Amino acid sequence: MAYQNILTENREGILIITINRPDKLNALNGQTLTELQDVMHDLVKNDSVKAAIITGSGNKAFVAGADISGFQGMNKTSGSKLAEVGQNIFFQIENCPKPVVAAVNGFALGGGCELAMACHFRLASENAKFGQPEVNLGLIPGYGGTQRLIQLIGKGKAMELLMTADMIAAPEALQLGLVNYVTTSDDLLPKTIELLKKIMSKSPFAISRVIDCVNKYFEPGNDGFRFEYDQFGACCETEDFKEGTSAFLEKRKANFTGR
Repeated sequence: MAYQNILTENREGILIITINRPDKLNALNGQTLTELQDVMHDLVKNDSVKAAIITGSGNKAFVAGADISGFQGMNKTSGSKLAEVGQNIFFQIENCPKPVVAAVNGFALGGGCELAMACHFRLASENAKFGQPEVNLGLIPGYGGTQRLIQLIGKGKAMELLMTADMIAAPEALQLGLVNYVTTSDDLLPKTIELLKKIMSKSPFAISRVIDCVNKYFEPGNDGFRFEYDQFGACCETEDFKEGTSAFLEKRKANFTGR
């Protein structure tokens, strides 16, 4: 399928999703969000895709925020609806059964920071900067930023960044745990692909259960420990479990199928 604001490339089972609005620093507008939703839906169904990377076009910005021109004239009803739609799309990324990693290649501000945080983990180039500057507009983050930033860096620092609208550079993001690795711009995609290839060598079924179990921790009212032992049991009934244990005992590399 052809998209207007997104580029896609299947590179050996890794779908590289590039937000492609460089003249707008890849800002998210309604069309881009709709296309991102479609890409994520297709990713889950496409057996040739085992994992995904979300990045931005050019070397200045991952996603520099939402397209503010679309905010004018909003009221409580339309604003809440916009945030709900964005949250639902980002939940789709967060709950994707296949690994989705952000390769942050520049500014990740506002909705861009929220998009990166919805991914399962993040890598950043040395020139990356993160922030939630919504209070400068008389707003708050609407795509999950107030919730995921706390999960990733803790309440105190999250409160500071959300209320000051300060940006942080890649080294501080690494120190805080917002990103897993910082690389040069040239090494960002290769390092992200390297990590995903390592993950793709494991059981796809088990990887999807890891994603589910970790996300359950943050869902109110759920017993994550009980969910974990249920999913451990579910793994024991798979072909991947039989193959993994046999390969270990036979001292050979496992050939997982995801079944």
